[in-house]
Amino acid sequence: MTSERGRVGRDFASLGDLNEALRAALSPGPGIGRVVAGEGPAPASVAFVGEQPGDEEDRQGRPFVGPAGRLFDRALGEAGIDRRRIYVTNAVKRFNFLERGKRRLHRKPTAGEVSHERWWLERELELVEPRLVVALGATAGQALAGRRVAVTRERGPLAFGPWRGYLTVHPSYLLRIPDEAAKQEAHAAFVADLVAVRQLAGPLGGGRYDEVEDGNDMPAP
Repeated sequence: MTSERGRVGRDFASLGDLNEALRAALSPGPGIGRVVAGEGPAPASVAFVGEQPGDEEDRQGRPFVGPAGRLFDRALGEAGIDRRRIYVTNAVKRFNFLERGKRRLHRKPTAGEVSHERWWLERELELVEPRLVVALGATAGQALAGRRVAVTRERGPLAFGPWRGYLTVHPSYLLRIPDEAAKQEAHAAFVADLVAVRQLAGPLGGGRYDEVEDGNDMPAP
Protein backbone atom coordinates (compact mmCIF):
# COMPACT_ATOMS: atom_id res chain seq x y z
CA MET A 1 0.00 0.00 0.00
CA THR A 2 2.89 2.36 0.72
CA SER A 3 4.32 1.65 -2.73
CA GLU A 4 0.96 2.55 -4.32
CA ARG A 5 0.90 5.87 -2.46
CA GLY A 6 4.47 6.63 -3.52
CA ARG A 7 3.87 5.67 -7.14
CA VAL A 8 0.73 7.81 -7.51
CA GLY A 9 2.09 10.71 -5.47
CA ARG A 10 -0.78 13.08 -6.24
CA ASP A 11 -4.39 13.90 -5.48
CA PHE A 12 -7.21 12.97 -7.83
CA ALA A 13 -9.52 15.63 -9.23
CA SER A 14 -12.29 13.16 -10.05
CA LEU A 15 -13.31 9.53 -9.89
CA GLY A 16 -12.35 9.30 -13.56
CA ASP A 17 -8.77 10.26 -12.68
CA LEU A 18 -8.74 7.77 -9.83
CA ASN A 19 -10.07 4.96 -11.99
CA GLU A 20 -7.49 5.68 -14.69
CA ALA A 21 -4.73 5.41 -12.09
CA LEU A 22 -6.29 2.23 -10.71
CA ARG A 23 -6.24 0.55 -14.11
CA ALA A 24 -2.63 1.57 -14.60
CA ALA A 25 -1.57 0.26 -11.18
CA LEU A 26 -3.66 -2.92 -10.91
CA SER A 27 -3.32 -5.13 -13.96
CA PRO A 28 -5.23 -8.34 -14.71
CA GLY A 29 -3.35 -11.61 -14.72
CA PRO A 30 -3.67 -15.35 -14.05
CA GLY A 31 -6.53 -15.77 -11.58
CA ILE A 32 -7.11 -11.99 -11.40
CA GLY A 33 -9.62 -10.03 -13.49
CA ARG A 34 -9.61 -6.44 -14.64
CA VAL A 35 -10.35 -3.42 -12.45
CA VAL A 36 -14.10 -2.94 -11.99
CA ALA A 37 -14.64 0.66 -10.90
CA GLY A 38 -17.38 1.86 -8.58
CA GLU A 39 -20.40 3.63 -9.99
CA GLY A 40 -22.94 6.18 -8.90
CA PRO A 41 -23.22 9.87 -8.16
CA ALA A 42 -20.36 11.90 -6.71
CA PRO A 43 -20.97 13.23 -4.17
CA ALA A 44 -23.42 10.64 -2.83
CA SER A 45 -25.28 10.41 0.46
CA VAL A 46 -24.52 6.70 0.87
CA ALA A 47 -21.69 4.50 -0.40
CA PHE A 48 -22.09 0.72 -0.32
CA VAL A 49 -18.87 -1.32 -0.29
CA GLY A 50 -18.82 -5.01 -1.18
CA GLU A 51 -16.03 -7.58 -1.19
CA GLN A 52 -14.88 -7.86 -4.82
CA PRO A 53 -16.35 -8.15 -8.32
CA GLY A 54 -17.68 -11.53 -9.40
CA ASP A 55 -17.51 -13.31 -12.74
CA GLU A 56 -20.37 -11.33 -14.32
CA GLU A 57 -19.04 -8.05 -12.93
CA ASP A 58 -15.63 -8.76 -14.45
CA ARG A 59 -17.15 -9.56 -17.83
CA GLN A 60 -19.43 -6.48 -17.86
CA GLY A 61 -17.03 -4.09 -16.12
CA ARG A 62 -19.71 -2.94 -13.63
CA PRO A 63 -20.18 -3.68 -9.92
CA PHE A 64 -23.14 -5.61 -8.49
CA VAL A 65 -24.66 -6.91 -11.74
CA GLY A 66 -24.45 -10.66 -11.00
CA PRO A 67 -26.87 -12.81 -8.97
CA ALA A 68 -25.97 -11.09 -5.68
CA GLY A 69 -26.27 -7.70 -7.38
CA ARG A 70 -29.75 -8.49 -8.63
CA LEU A 71 -30.80 -9.57 -5.14
CA PHE A 72 -29.23 -6.36 -3.80
CA ASP A 73 -31.27 -4.27 -6.26
CA ARG A 74 -34.47 -6.00 -5.19
CA ALA A 75 -33.71 -5.41 -1.49
CA LEU A 76 -32.89 -1.75 -2.17
CA GLY A 77 -36.26 -1.33 -3.86
CA GLU A 78 -38.06 -2.95 -0.93
CA ALA A 79 -36.25 -0.53 1.41
CA GLY A 80 -37.22 2.50 -0.68
CA ILE A 81 -33.71 3.22 -1.95
CA ASP A 82 -33.10 4.23 -5.57
CA ARG A 83 -29.83 2.64 -6.71
CA ARG A 84 -29.22 5.58 -9.06
CA ARG A 85 -28.85 7.83 -6.01
CA ILE A 86 -26.28 5.73 -4.15
CA TYR A 87 -22.65 4.84 -4.86
CA VAL A 88 -21.59 1.18 -5.08
CA THR A 89 -18.07 -0.18 -5.14
CA ASN A 90 -15.89 -3.00 -3.78
CA ALA A 91 -13.04 -3.17 -1.28
CA VAL A 92 -10.99 -5.22 -3.76
CA LYS A 93 -11.36 -3.98 -7.32
CA ARG A 94 -10.51 -7.14 -9.28
CA PHE A 95 -12.16 -10.56 -9.48
CA ASN A 96 -9.96 -13.17 -7.77
CA PHE A 97 -10.74 -16.64 -9.07
CA LEU A 98 -9.65 -20.25 -9.48
CA GLU A 99 -10.01 -21.80 -12.93
CA ARG A 100 -11.84 -25.11 -13.08
CA GLY A 101 -12.07 -26.04 -16.75
CA LYS A 102 -14.12 -23.29 -18.39
CA ARG A 103 -15.46 -22.06 -15.06
CA ARG A 104 -13.97 -19.27 -12.95
CA LEU A 105 -14.70 -19.90 -9.28
CA HIS A 106 -14.67 -17.13 -6.70
CA ARG A 107 -11.58 -16.98 -4.47
CA LYS A 108 -11.91 -14.96 -1.30
CA PRO A 109 -9.28 -12.17 -1.23
CA THR A 110 -6.59 -12.54 1.38
CA ALA A 111 -6.10 -10.08 4.24
CA GLY A 112 -2.96 -8.87 2.45
CA GLU A 113 -4.88 -8.18 -0.75
CA VAL A 114 -7.56 -6.28 1.17
CA SER A 115 -4.92 -4.22 2.97
CA HIS A 116 -3.02 -3.57 -0.27
CA GLU A 117 -6.07 -1.96 -1.91
CA ARG A 118 -7.35 -0.12 1.15
CA TRP A 119 -5.51 3.11 0.21
CA TRP A 120 -7.39 3.19 -3.11
CA LEU A 121 -10.74 2.68 -1.36
CA GLU A 122 -10.02 5.56 1.00
CA ARG A 123 -9.19 7.89 -1.91
CA GLU A 124 -12.39 6.80 -3.64
CA LEU A 125 -14.55 7.58 -0.61
CA GLU A 126 -12.87 10.97 -0.20
CA LEU A 127 -14.09 11.83 -3.70
CA VAL A 128 -17.59 10.42 -3.16
CA GLU A 129 -17.99 12.23 0.19
CA PRO A 130 -20.73 9.97 1.60
CA ARG A 131 -22.58 10.81 4.79
CA LEU A 132 -22.76 7.08 5.51
CA VAL A 133 -20.63 4.15 4.35
CA VAL A 134 -22.20 0.67 4.37
CA ALA A 135 -19.97 -2.41 4.55
CA LEU A 136 -21.58 -5.43 2.89
CA GLY A 137 -19.93 -8.36 4.63
CA ALA A 138 -16.83 -9.02 6.70
CA THR A 139 -14.25 -8.34 3.97
CA ALA A 140 -15.64 -4.86 3.29
CA GLY A 141 -15.89 -4.27 7.02
CA GLN A 142 -12.23 -5.23 7.47
CA ALA A 143 -11.16 -2.90 4.66
CA LEU A 144 -13.08 0.02 6.13
CA ALA A 145 -12.35 -0.55 9.83
CA GLY A 146 -8.72 -1.61 9.37
CA ARG A 147 -9.34 -4.70 11.51
CA ARG A 148 -11.28 -7.94 11.45
CA VAL A 149 -15.00 -7.46 12.06
CA ALA A 150 -17.64 -9.98 13.10
CA VAL A 151 -20.86 -9.31 11.21
CA THR A 152 -23.05 -11.36 13.55
CA ARG A 153 -21.78 -9.49 16.62
CA GLU A 154 -21.18 -5.98 15.23
CA ARG A 155 -23.99 -5.70 12.71
CA GLY A 156 -25.46 -2.21 12.70
CA PRO A 157 -23.95 1.28 13.09
CA LEU A 158 -20.15 1.17 13.23
CA ALA A 159 -17.43 3.81 12.83
CA PHE A 160 -15.12 3.43 9.82
CA GLY A 161 -12.31 5.88 10.48
CA PRO A 162 -13.59 9.36 9.58
CA TRP A 163 -16.84 7.97 8.14
CA ARG A 164 -20.08 7.08 9.84
CA GLY A 165 -20.64 3.47 8.98
CA TYR A 166 -23.05 0.57 9.01
CA LEU A 167 -22.16 -3.13 8.88
CA THR A 168 -24.47 -5.74 7.40
CA VAL A 169 -24.29 -8.98 5.43
CA HIS A 170 -23.24 -9.28 1.81
CA PRO A 171 -26.20 -10.19 -0.41
CA SER A 172 -24.32 -13.28 -1.63
CA TYR A 173 -24.77 -14.67 1.89
CA LEU A 174 -28.52 -14.75 1.31
CA LEU A 175 -28.06 -16.76 -1.88
CA ARG A 176 -26.16 -19.47 -0.01
CA ILE A 177 -28.85 -20.18 2.61
CA PRO A 178 -30.39 -23.56 1.65
CA ASP A 179 -33.53 -23.44 3.80
CA GLU A 180 -36.24 -21.31 2.19
CA ALA A 181 -37.79 -20.12 5.47
CA ALA A 182 -34.39 -19.14 6.84
CA LYS A 183 -33.58 -17.39 3.56
CA GLN A 184 -36.76 -15.31 3.73
CA GLU A 185 -36.03 -14.38 7.34
CA ALA A 186 -32.47 -13.33 6.47
CA HIS A 187 -33.74 -11.33 3.48
CA ALA A 188 -36.22 -9.48 5.70
CA ALA A 189 -33.42 -8.68 8.16
CA PHE A 190 -31.26 -7.38 5.30
CA VAL A 191 -34.07 -5.14 4.06
CA ALA A 192 -34.54 -3.86 7.62
CA ASP A 193 -30.84 -2.95 7.66
CA LEU A 194 -31.27 -1.03 4.41
CA VAL A 195 -34.25 0.84 5.84
CA ALA A 196 -32.08 1.78 8.85
CA VAL A 197 -29.36 2.95 6.43
CA ARG A 198 -31.85 5.16 4.59
CA GLN A 199 -33.03 6.69 7.85
CA LEU A 200 -29.49 7.29 9.11
CA ALA A 201 -28.31 8.85 5.86
CA GLY A 202 -31.20 11.26 5.44
CA PRO A 203 -32.27 12.49 1.98
CA LEU A 204 -30.64 10.40 -0.73
CA GLY A 205 -29.34 13.13 -2.99
CA GLY A 206 -26.40 12.86 -5.33
CA GLY A 207 -24.24 14.89 -7.65
CA ARG A 208 -23.13 14.19 -11.20
CA TYR A 209 -22.88 10.55 -12.24
CA ASP A 210 -19.19 9.88 -12.83
CA GLU A 211 -17.96 7.79 -15.70
CA VAL A 212 -17.71 4.11 -14.87
CA GLU A 213 -16.07 2.79 -18.01
CA ASP A 214 -14.91 4.68 -21.07
CA GLY A 215 -18.00 5.60 -23.05
CA ASN A 216 -20.38 4.18 -20.44
CA ASP A 217 -21.99 6.80 -18.26
CA MET A 218 -24.67 6.05 -15.72
CA PRO A 219 -28.12 7.25 -16.77
CA ALA A 220 -29.38 10.43 -15.17
CA PRO A 221 -32.04 9.85 -12.50
